[in-house]
Amino acid sequence: MGLQIFATKPLSAIMDEARETGEGALRRALGPINLITLGIGAIIGAGIFVLTGQAAATAAGPAIVISFIFSGIICAFAGLCYAEFASLIPIAGSAYTYGYATLGEIFAWIIGWDLILEYAFGAATVASGWSGYFVSLLDDFGLHIPPQWIATPGTQLVLYKGQWRNLDAVKPTLAAAGVQATSLPHAVGVFNFVAFVAIALSTFILIVGIKESANFTSAVVLIKLAIVFVFIAIAGAFVMHHTALAAANWHPFIPPNQGHFGDFGWSGIARGASVIFFAYIGFDAVSTAAQEAKNPQRDMPIGIIGSLVICTVLYILVSGLLTAVVPYTALNVSDPVAIAVDATGVQWGAVLVKAGAVAGLGSVMLVMLLGQSRVFYSMSRDGLLPKWACAIHPRFRTPWISSLIVGVCVAAFASLIPIGDLADLVNIGTLLAFVIVSAGVWVLRRTRPDLPRPFKTPLVPLVPILGIVTAVGAMLSLPHITWWRLLIWLAVGMVVYVFYSRHHSKVRLAAMNKEQGAVT
Repeated sequence: MGLQIFATKPLSAIMDEARETGEGALRRALGPINLITLGIGAIIGAGIFVLTGQAAATAAGPAIVISFIFSGIICAFAGLCYAEFASLIPIAGSAYTYGYATLGEIFAWIIGWDLILEYAFGAATVASGWSGYFVSLLDDFGLHIPPQWIATPGTQLVLYKGQWRNLDAVKPTLAAAGVQATSLPHAVGVFNFVAFVAIALSTFILIVGIKESANFTSAVVLIKLAIVFVFIAIAGAFVMHHTALAAANWHPFIPPNQGHFGDFGWSGIARGASVIFFAYIGFDAVSTAAQEAKNPQRDMPIGIIGSLVICTVLYILVSGLLTAVVPYTALNVSDPVAIAVDATGVQWGAVLVKAGAVAGLGSVMLVMLLGQSRVFYSMSRDGLLPKWACAIHPRFRTPWISSLIVGVCVAAFASLIPIGDLADLVNIGTLLAFVIVSAGVWVLRRTRPDLPRPFKTPLVPLVPILGIVTAVGAMLSLPHITWWRLLIWLAVGMVVYVFYSRHHSKVRLAAMNKEQGAVT
């Protein structure tokens, strides 16, 4: 392979692709509001509705607020770097394209393969969470889906208080209530049909068109933001009238460490930050839609930074109120926000929150599938993946084959495989992307300082260095098994690269032709 694996894709070629129009090109239909709602749609989901309570109960306590601030800071450094690249290189592909332009083909392949992991498994993970909230919401209205079709194969379910629940998840609740699990009706999951349908519908929306997808996401984002604000209002009013209870729930704000790293204390805050990092995944998905933005040089930084700032503020407010209303020890459940609303006595609030979770997780699935198909599109355009991945539908002007195949695979993952532990794997993949993007900004500032940059990352190289250091630090706090899984995934990717991609790479072929021409 030699040094050709470090060949970079010329910026002139990237910019030519960005200016393409016609049936073979993506449609530029997104404005700044679309991009901000796209980012919010990806960010507000599993984190705010599920992981906040779990991280507070098992790692950080009320100091989960500090964990969100730490995660937000990590994302801020990376977000500033993403914003510079998105305005400079307004093309689909996100970190993959940025790495190709600055660090070379091998790094581009690694990050592209890594993004497949992030978006595909991330969407499947979210689909499983969406299924749980949707089934619970239907149960509240007296509509029941057979339990065999609401969980992955082999999942043990019990009927408790009129709802089928995962036995492992509900065991602590049963123990606290003095209920024997053996006394309850049992069922075993066969196929999570609800999750399958959710991915299928999201895929259909993406194939129909990016404008329609963005409008759908905008509408859903408005709905779930309204739900989040309703929770803030209900919980805020409750705390104002029960200050003594809130103070008791917040004491101690940082629970003492229990003798192990990550088991409360400051190390628990760090572990909590790594757990809830999944809550921030999504702002980088905005950059995958750069080639479909009307004015990417101006609007991409607005979309990335705007969505990140809005969501960070909302996360801090929600996590603070959550632990003020309910003792953090009671939040290790799948629906902590609904539990908190119930504690306020506002009965209609729980149903509303479940509806918000359904909307929130639905938009996250949509944006993750969007990002995945656009990464495939960019890699295929460069010859690193087969041509079908960049085929554009003549009417809808979307990469329909790529979207369809990704949708089928993700639907299979979500409906057949228990993937609760894949959140850490998605986290480490995203953090690796942050490292490469931050390094790429630093490298390009040194190698091509002359390029016109509509948006400039401030304090270079300090901000990129901090982006690299904080992302690596967060990666190191993840379990060892997560690192092994990442390495195995990357090893599989290298096999694909060696036996297919490097032989079809347009950049490598162009470089070889140029060398042969120079020799002759």
